[in-house]
Amino acid sequence: MAATMESVSCRKCDAQLAKQEFIEKNHRVCPECNHHHFMSAFERLELLVDDGSFESHDDGLYSLDPLEFPDYVEKLERDAAKTGLKSELLAGIAKVGGHPVAIAIGDVGFIGGTCGSVMGEKVTRCIERATEQELPLIIVSVSGGMRMQEGTLALMQMAKTAATCVKHSEAGLFFISVLTDPTFGGATASFSSLGHVIVAEPGARIGFAGPLAIASIREKLPDNFQTAEFLLEHGLLDRIVHRSEMRSLLINLLEFSAP
Repeated sequence: MAATMESVSCRKCDAQLAKQEFIEKNHRVCPECNHHHFMSAFERLELLVDDGSFESHDDGLYSLDPLEFPDYVEKLERDAAKTGLKSELLAGIAKVGGHPVAIAIGDVGFIGGTCGSVMGEKVTRCIERATEQELPLIIVSVSGGMRMQEGTLALMQMAKTAATCVKHSEAGLFFISVLTDPTFGGATASFSSLGHVIVAEPGARIGFAGPLAIASIREKLPDNFQTAEFLLEHGLLDRIVHRSEMRSLLINLLEFSAP
């Protein structure tokens, strides 16, 4: 008897999808409803950069527990084992369509992609490296907001990353910001919204306060509020790009901006 093909269920439309094809061919996008499911940082890296071109930096950085927050260390260890990362961000130098770039990619699987002191430090170092080497910058954001387990140390990363973005821009260098689902909180209020070109995947949830906080104000909001489509209509985004077309768009933008 032939082995049964393993399947997964779409989170949006409940379609049953062949798991291998869903991951390898469709890049975790449902072919029935176009819902863009979560991807790991390593999967995005493979999708976007030239084969064998990525040189990782700052891999050794990892979060501590400055506030002795309950269960925080256990969650860090759990998600490090799950994602293969020591922090919520993969960062380094790579080539995209032959163009050298500094690139940082968040991973939603690591404490929901929340931004702690390590993410802020790695983003800052990535931007500084781009400035020093006169490279364009690509940041693929995913964030559940600033990490409450690190308190003010997390919140400080907003100002630090934003200031570093300004220095990169003042050096006449190009920054492409890619927003994915979800991008909330301090990431949206700092580096994620400072790209010269800002694009997002279809249906990505993007905003400052999360849905529960918004609901607490008890006002009627549009049905598509905090979606990429809403933000494109209101001017925050330059374009919505299907995941399968993202690499081609990045290459076109890099070629357009090249000296």
